Amino acid sequence: MPFALLKDRALISVSGPDAEHFLQNILTTDLDTLSPGEAKPGALLAPQGKILFDFLISRAGENGLRLECRADIADDFVRRLMLYRLRAKAEIAKQDQLFVTVGWGDGSTASHFDSIGADSTTLTDARFRDVAVRRVYSGAAGDGDAEAWQALRIANGIAESGSDYQLGDAFPHDVLLDETGGVGFKKGCYVGQEVVSRMQHRGTARRRVLIAVAAGSLPPAGTEVTVNGRPVGTLGSVSGGRGLAIARIDRVKTALDACDAIMAGETAIFLAIPAWAKFTFPRDAVSAEEA
Repeated sequence: MPFALLKDRALISVSGPDAEHFLQNILTTDLDTLSPGEAKPGALLAPQGKILFDFLISRAGENGLRLECRADIADDFVRRLMLYRLRAKAEIAKQDQLFVTVGWGDGSTASHFDSIGADSTTLTDARFRDVAVRRVYSGAAGDGDAEAWQALRIANGIAESGSDYQLGDAFPHDVLLDETGGVGFKKGCYVGQEVVSRMQHRGTARRRVLIAVAAGSLPPAGTEVTVNGRPVGTLGSVSGGRGLAIARIDRVKTALDACDAIMAGETAIFLAIPAWAKFTFPRDAVSAEEA
């Protein structure tokens, strides 16, 4: 069974009688739909609707929740949560003693995971639809194959901040949180909710995660994606000839209709919607003059 130790991840615990109510009021994830044993994506937004922190959230004990995020933003995330806590009876703390390991495939509940120990927590990664992915929080782990994990994430169109987009520069729709269960459209208000709901109901989301495919190797992350010299997006994570790109789907549709070359730097690429996603290219794409 393939697995990988994710050395760039950290865990934050939020516990206490008000923990769930507190988080439900500020995060995009609808915690009423969060089942034990699963890790759901989500974000803490700026009032303008852009992502300040992205994470996976899961239940931990009777009154606790656990947030898995990038290690380099964990301290800032804790500070931001404390600013919002006010008088809520909730304790917020990093869990530095735990490692994050991910495994996938039919054997993702056996072999390596069974050897980690009884004190580990195993969760289903709810972002993945076509492959079983488990996340394990434990005090012990082996290195595994980080490159294989990145290739799997790319193949399934799962974007993460740092690798695929910058915090403060993307809306939840841009990175498909609306389709991976990271946004609760039936819950009450949360920070940035008005902007996100408007984008959902008006159908105005134009930037989306797409899978980039090239005949040879793709250029590195951060390479601009262009059509006829005009920018349409940016390349994110890359594994050989496949990668992720966040791009304007209206401009990509115009290029596809006109059979114009889509380029990542000097490399010709094809851009496709992830197979599981529900969004489509717009019927009425913009012209080059309008773009």
